[in-house]
Amino acid sequence: MRFGVFYELQLPRPWNEGDEHRLFNEALEQIVLADRLGFDYAWEVEHHFLDEYSHSSAPEVFLAAASGLTKSIRLGHGIRQVIPNYNHPARTAEGLATLDLLSDGRVEFGIGEGATRLELHAFGIPAKEKRAMALEAAEQICNMMVLTPYPGFDGNSFSMPCRNVLPKPLQKPHPPLWMACTNRDTIKVAARNGIGVLAFNFIDPDEAQTWSKTYYNIIKSDECVPLGWSVNANLAMVSAFSMHEDRTEAIRRGQDNFEFFRYSQQKLVAEDFVPGCSNMWEEFLEARGDASDQLAQAALAHSEFDGAGIGTPDDMRRHLGDIQAAGVDQVIFLQQAGRNTHKNICESLELFAKTVMPEFNQDVATRESRKAEELAPYIKAALARKEYMQALSPSEIPVVKASVKSAKIGALGDRPAVRNG
Repeated sequence: MRFGVFYELQLPRPWNEGDEHRLFNEALEQIVLADRLGFDYAWEVEHHFLDEYSHSSAPEVFLAAASGLTKSIRLGHGIRQVIPNYNHPARTAEGLATLDLLSDGRVEFGIGEGATRLELHAFGIPAKEKRAMALEAAEQICNMMVLTPYPGFDGNSFSMPCRNVLPKPLQKPHPPLWMACTNRDTIKVAARNGIGVLAFNFIDPDEAQTWSKTYYNIIKSDECVPLGWSVNANLAMVSAFSMHEDRTEAIRRGQDNFEFFRYSQQKLVAEDFVPGCSNMWEEFLEARGDASDQLAQAALAHSEFDGAGIGTPDDMRRHLGDIQAAGVDQVIFLQQAGRNTHKNICESLELFAKTVMPEFNQDVATRESRKAEELAPYIKAALARKEYMQALSPSEIPVVKASVKSAKIGALGDRPAVRNG
């Protein structure tokens, strides 16, 4: 099993001078630590205008900074908002390829559409059309990263003339595609499009097994027609994360922060919101009451406590064993949530890497090789079903007319248009 760390860059109020600066720098330090400890992925979201819940509005900048500080950990857009109203597809393709080159081919391309009115309404995105807009844009982003030149596109959500989108990514044909999924319907959409799943909600092992079976059954069926130029058949799931040798201390450090993540997520989707005037942390504490203390006391009474990622190394082994048995390929730890401290996060990462990670890493190469061999014929068949955007022949590439005719260049005279090169 592979392991990742996940960042919303949460910052509950009250805010003090320098808090955002500290938040960003500590997150980078944690990713550097995760890289050194052998974690496989660092995932960064893209959200806009979500006070307290997420201050990560420019993940391409954050991941570029992480790229320069790390050596092996893969850098994931989890996700990039691909709808053209957020980011023009050509700009996304350019950014992905640039980051892929700078990171020596470590980029993962997660696609998403946004869910809150704060984001969708601000960018003029109709909620009922966002899925179609996101898939249309994501397919064209992949085409832009592959074709020289990109032939152009006239679609429902954006249009663009023929241009050569540069640079091209180091990974061929393009970085692996992932999709944010929150229910079984989106799992099916990802599978039908040959895209990896980023399950950004918190599911139990039985539900994870159902999701895994649904996903891989579609990957192996005629329903799978890849959106991109490759198939990324993988299922990743987010888990809460707080570890300590003492279970009560792990709960004290992690439970409130994890519960705040879920509380603020629900509040932003389901309740009215006044931009710039939120007070979610205090509201959460008032609503929670003494629930965390009750949970800690109950945990002491059970030798096999299941805190779903919060607890001792033995608790984590049981949690991950159940998830692995359900068919999940990667677990992404949500450790930066609420008011969890930099010190506690780093200690949890170090304890996990020392006590638990080796047991789940020892046979990962064998498992992945066996899985790749099993899926190879299905992926080959899926790629054969795809209708690829065709490259233009040299004679088909349009000339971009100059707006002002320039004078002849010395004795050389006018030069013909350069095509396809």
